[in-house]
Amino acid sequence: MEHQSLYERIGGDAALRQLTDRFYDLVFNHELISRLFKTDKDLIKEKQRLFLTQFLGGPQLYSEVYGHPMMRARHMPHTITEDDAVAWLQCMASAVESLPLSKDLKDELFDRFPRTAFFMVNS
Repeated sequence: MEHQSLYERIGGDAALRQLTDRFYDLVFNHELISRLFKTDKDLIKEKQRLFLTQFLGGPQLYSEVYGHPMMRARHMPHTITEDDAVAWLQCMASAVESLPLSKDLKDELFDRFPRTAFFMVNS
């Protein structure tokens, strides 16, 4: 049996669209971190979807459009604190929870985010 990526196991593009829609509904209205997301909201969501596609083992869509992700470098212009990372993770946890997936798959998906979220902390 061929190994399926996490991207495939959660439902591919349809699941990521649902995840990013729910996530950004929360983020854009969050009192602490909404300040980090002031540019074109549709573009922000699309970049996140492309990034998550490859981050979770799907096609390398982000790299094809924007080059190497270099996430820390791309986030350096923004002041990001540990509290911001926690708030971001809380929004992501809620978004993951909204997906129609098994608890084990939700846990596996969410577990991909904390290390990256805290890697973005720069202040």
